[in-house]
Amino acid sequence: MANRGYDVVVDVDEGGDLGNTDLQEDLEFHSSNFNDPPNSRSKIPPDNSGPFSNGQNPPPSKRFLWTLSFYAQFFDVDTSEVLRRCTSSLYPRSPFLDILDGNPDLYGPFWIATTLVFILFLTATISQYLAEKGVDHFEYNFQLLSGAAGLIYGYTGFVPIGLWGLLRWFGAESATLVECWALYGYANVIWIPVALISWSPVTALNYVFVAIGFLMSAVFLVRNLWPVVSVTEAKVSRILVIGVVALHAGLAIAIKFTFFAHGSPAIKGSTGDGKGDGAEKMIRSLLGL
Repeated sequence: MANRGYDVVVDVDEGGDLGNTDLQEDLEFHSSNFNDPPNSRSKIPPDNSGPFSNGQNPPPSKRFLWTLSFYAQFFDVDTSEVLRRCTSSLYPRSPFLDILDGNPDLYGPFWIATTLVFILFLTATISQYLAEKGVDHFEYNFQLLSGAAGLIYGYTGFVPIGLWGLLRWFGAESATLVECWALYGYANVIWIPVALISWSPVTALNYVFVAIGFLMSAVFLVRNLWPVVSVTEAKVSRILVIGVVALHAGLAIAIKFTFFAHGSPAIKGSTGDGKGDGAEKMIRSLLGL
């Protein structure tokens, strides 16, 4: 190949030495056990854009939806922590998302909802019994149990999903789906004492108890959701808050007129003929009815 204008000059002394260079001064040798972590620049950052991550803290390990370890991370709480979170929902002193401290759980919300379902059925049955006192044969209305389960589980399960989807749509991504579930789940704590004292046949008292439950839980939701929704446009944030309050008012109205109002659709659905089928017959036979 012809020379294209590149000239190289090498100065070699008689002993074949390339001359005195300072390469040896720049070379340093370090001991290594080959167990040191690789350079952090070569790592690929994890993807934190999923519905269960807030995009800030990477997950502790790689988990998949079809493994038990994935769901176990949402039940990683003890009894004292659940009680502390329940108390914080009744007496809020600091933002609830700060109390969760990046570890939202589904254990507390599930058992709170389950407890509320059975208490609603029990107290509604007592309320119905007092209203029909003097009847020869009282009939348990087991439709109240299925109605309570559908109302509480449906509201606590699906409303947070819709809210989280709207927050993602409008660019508010500071709350994860599990945090929304936890927020709504612990907001149901106030309904447990409300349901326990709403068996009274005095209608005015029932209205007062349900109104107190609605106000306390609605304030809890708005107070903790406002920092999340406020990052959106002012009009959008107001609409979201109004929607949250309206849906929660619908829950309070459903609790009042389905379980603690005599002559409600659920109570009217009682057959009153002393007959039942399946699980209803078995439960009645166990109760000696």
